Amino acid sequence: MVNFAAMAIVQTSVHEGIGTITMARPEKRNALGPAMVEELHRAFAEMAADDNVRVVVLRGEGKAFCAGADLAALQQIANNSTMDNLADSTRLKDMLQAIVDLPKPVIAMVQGAAIAGGCGLATVCDVVIAGRERAVFGYSEVKIGFIPAIVMVYLLRKVGDTQSRRLVLTAQNVDAVEAQRIGLVTFVVDDALLEQETYAVATSMASNSTSAMALSKRMLSSLHGMSLDAGLHYATAMNALARQTPDCKEGIAAFLAPKTDNQS
Repeated sequence: MVNFAAMAIVQTSVHEGIGTITMARPEKRNALGPAMVEELHRAFAEMAADDNVRVVVLRGEGKAFCAGADLAALQQIANNSTMDNLADSTRLKDMLQAIVDLPKPVIAMVQGAAIAGGCGLATVCDVVIAGRERAVFGYSEVKIGFIPAIVMVYLLRKVGDTQSRRLVLTAQNVDAVEAQRIGLVTFVVDDALLEQETYAVATSMASNSTSAMALSKRMLSSLHGMSLDAGLHYATAMNALARQTPDCKEGIAAFLAPKTDNQS
């Protein structure tokens, strides 16, 4: 049964273990204004708390996935005090980190432009599936005297120094194929098959152990910056922890159970 909730500019639904978060402001190219940031943060918090959700798909309505900052928000920046801008930046950081910290995989389904903050939004997702013909990625901030400060932290971890410098300093857009080559995109598919392929991946992931995916996602974030020795000590502890989870015990029991002729 589909559980559907509509907020002002973000819509959520849950079906067969897959939660969908849709940025529903196509007339503004799903721009990241304060309201969008707040509602996305709320939506991801709801997905985190919903035991029926095993995987989350993030998508945008219309021609763009998310085309960066809202123009009205950009105009307001110049009039904000330092503390106002710090609070606004903190809200953006908290929303992006909520995706990273979500104990469930997040898949970005990118059907069009993912620019500036929209590219950052895709960057923090665990899996990015992009349409071959229309998806485009870019960090355009330096063109207007701004910097992609918060998302740069995630970008460096995802694609490394060389490609981060290329994307941030040239402000050039790259298509889906090039984005996949440099590690920004996971899968590239034909536009006509984008939704089908995205939910096929989500369905496959939803069949995995939720606790194992949560622990793996936590490790993938935590291992960045650790020394080899610290990483191995952390991994040893996580290995031991994973062995004690009900999912692991049940999975091993099922794997070792005698198979009938029909299962062989």
